[in-house]
Amino acid sequence: MPYLTNEEYNKLGFTELNDTEFKKLLPKATAILDNITSHFYVRHDMEEDGEWRVRQFKLALCSQIEYFNVLGATTSEEINSSPHSFTAGRTSVSNSSRYNTSGENEKKPLVAEDVYIYLDGTGLLYSGVAIW
Repeated sequence: MPYLTNEEYNKLGFTELNDTEFKKLLPKATAILDNITSHFYVRHDMEEDGEWRVRQFKLALCSQIEYFNVLGATTSEEINSSPHSFTAGRTSVSNSSRYNTSGENEKKPLVAEDVYIYLDGTGLLYSGVAIW
């Protein structure tokens, strides 16, 4: 069962998506959230967890879906394949870099930075060693 429905996504105030767009972006966004939360909701029932933490997780998932939608990409390769600069005749256009003035070695992350805003303080970002 998916963590989120398109109806929930739209109600939470993010950019509205039709069902086709949402279903296309949800699996990859879910995989990203599962990865950074150490698959917490794969191992624990979301229905039995605290309402606040579940809401924060769903907001983080919405944020990741919106990030993919805005970029129009869901893989690291697609996100980072746009050229940093190009020239047409005597006109040159460069995408500015916030890390390096030349734009080299800069990559956009696969995970939306806003995801961490929602997950901070939930315990879902715990990266210690688990005892199974």
